Amino acid sequence: MAKQERAIWTRRTLLRAAAREFDRHGYTGSSLAQIARAADISMGALTFHFASKRDLADSVMEEGNAATRALVERLARHDGPPVQFVASLTLALVDLLERDPAVRAAARLAREDSCTPHQWHALWAPAVCERLQQTPPGQTPPGTDVWAIADMAIHLVSGIEATLRHPACHDGRRDSVRRLARIWRQAVPGITLPLDARGDLPDGVPGSGVRPGAGHDRRSPHTALHPPSTGTPAPVTKEA
Repeated sequence: MAKQERAIWTRRTLLRAAAREFDRHGYTGSSLAQIARAADISMGALTFHFASKRDLADSVMEEGNAATRALVERLARHDGPPVQFVASLTLALVDLLERDPAVRAAARLAREDSCTPHQWHALWAPAVCERLQQTPPGQTPPGTDVWAIADMAIHLVSGIEATLRHPACHDGRRDSVRRLARIWRQAVPGITLPLDARGDLPDGVPGSGVRPGAGHDRRSPHTALHPPSTGTPAPVTKEA
C-alpha cells in the first residue's frame, strides 16, 4: 500500500472506530486510548492525524452532519403533501441513524454539548417546519394541527435517536423505521409512507415515496415551531 493510501486508510479506520466509541460512550466516556485500541492503530498514528480528542470528535461530527445534510437536501428536492414529506423525512432520518454510526455519534455529541455549533437537529428540523408552512388548505385531514405534527416529528426523531443505543428498548432488532411508521399511521390515518412490502425503506432510496419539488437551505438556523392559539402558522424564528 502506498504511503498516501495508507494515510487515507488509517484516517478512515480511526474515524470509524471513533464514531462507534462516541456513539456508545459519548464524549466524556470515550478516550483516545480506547479509540486507538478499537481501531488497532498506535497512539502515535492517531495523534499524527488528530491532535486531540476534540479534534477527532469534530471530524466525526463533520462526517455525520454531512451525511445528514445530504439526505435532507435530497428529500427536500421532492414535492408532495407536506405532512407526507415530513413523515418520509423522519423515516429516512431514523433509517440513517440505524445504519450510520457517524450520524448517531454526531447526534449524541451535539446533544451532550449544547455549545456545539451546527447541532444535529438543526440540520433537519427546519425542513419539517418550512415544509409544513407551505401546507395548502384542504391538504390535511380535518382537525389535523400541522404544528402539532411538526412538534411530534421532531420529538419522535429525537427520542428514537436517544434510545437506539439501548437494545432492550427494541428487543435487539433494527426495527425503528417500522415502529415509527406505525406511529405515523396511528396519528395520521390514511397517510402514504415510502415503505416496501416488509415495512422497510427500499434499499438506497430513503424517502422514495415523495415526488420532485422544492429545495431546503441547509444553513437555516430556524428552531422548532409552537402552534399559536389561532391554529395559523407560527413564524419561523431564528436562534440568537
